[in-house]
Amino acid sequence: MVVTGASGQVGGELLHALAPLGTVIAPARAEMDLADSPSVRAFIREARPDWIVSAGAYTAVDKAETERDLAFAINAEAVAVMGEEAKTLGASVLHYSTDYVFNGQGTTPYVESDPTGPLGVYGASKLAGEQALLKSGANALIFRISWVYGATGRNFLRTILKLARERGELRIVNDQHGAPTWSRDLARMAAHVIARCESAVRSAQPGGIYHAAGAGETTWAGFAQEAILQLHRREPAANLARVIGIPTAAYPTPAARPANSRLYCGKLEAVFGWKMMPWQESLSNVLQELGAS
Repeated sequence: MVVTGASGQVGGELLHALAPLGTVIAPARAEMDLADSPSVRAFIREARPDWIVSAGAYTAVDKAETERDLAFAINAEAVAVMGEEAKTLGASVLHYSTDYVFNGQGTTPYVESDPTGPLGVYGASKLAGEQALLKSGANALIFRISWVYGATGRNFLRTILKLARERGELRIVNDQHGAPTWSRDLARMAAHVIARCESAVRSAQPGGIYHAAGAGETTWAGFAQEAILQLHRREPAANLARVIGIPTAAYPTPAARPANSRLYCGKLEAVFGWKMMPWQESLSNVLQELGAS
């Protein structure tokens, strides 16, 4: 199988999680440039995978507002090519999308059939990728995810842990709601889903859109507060910052963020028997891995 985005948070975890299922090919950018559709097509035709696991993406939410063409090339056009080539090969595609395909209104978790309405270029490009993949006719599984973090890469948690040791207080948005999602849980979920699909008759493989996010919910300020609390339990003598919640309006960004990023994951559990980890539990695991003890 081919895995894109192997240098990213989820992609790196996928290399380990998928290894027991067979040979995993993780092309470097020089071999398969997601910004260049012809190179994507050429690599897939040569590799002839049975699965394409699409974890690579343009994820610079704010920069996307001024780099629309690049965002769409990677998040939509490359995904369309993957779908077309998979259809020709008789291969399957597992693709990661995002909660940003929604407008973030409402106060309840989104289900897969809820109307979409991206607030910015990033979300629009990811939605276009979903639509192109479904239109391709390939056997495709699309997993919308949110608030991804882990022990590697640049992410909210690692930034907060660093700043908590350097500052007396941290002012963090407290009116955006969602669920932190561990990159390793997403990779293990993918391995579980692929194994389930491989054991089924191909015509019975359940495609379509699914939601996959950490169980429970919080705010960015709540996430930071819990991270600092768990860190303090591990390091009672540490002098750590206190968290002060602020409204989104007090922290303007070039791209609008959805106020509601909550995703209902009942379909994932019902179809594949996979339940996402509670975000507090995964946070504890990541802190242990980071050596915060």
